Amino acid sequence: MKLIGIGFGNMVNAERIIAVVSPDSNPMKRLIATGKENGMLIDATQGRKTKSVILMDSDHIVLSYLSVENIDSKIDEEA
Repeated sequence: MKLIGIGFGNMVNAERIIAVVSPDSNPMKRLIATGKENGMLIDATQGRKTKSVILMDSDHIVLSYLSVENIDSKIDEEA
């Protein structure tokens, strides 16, 4: 299991990540709202602006204040 930091001491299993995307599009905003309704949303932003959305294979949606590029570089470091 490879854990990557997504900010504020929070970590996710890199092997279970499906995608890391920007939260700015309307489809992503709808997906975040649906995840919140279904109890599958994990907000790891500590009140900061959401800069990336991490989609997990367990159908969980993780919000992070780190940029998509930053998380991508952390995943590449682990590989």
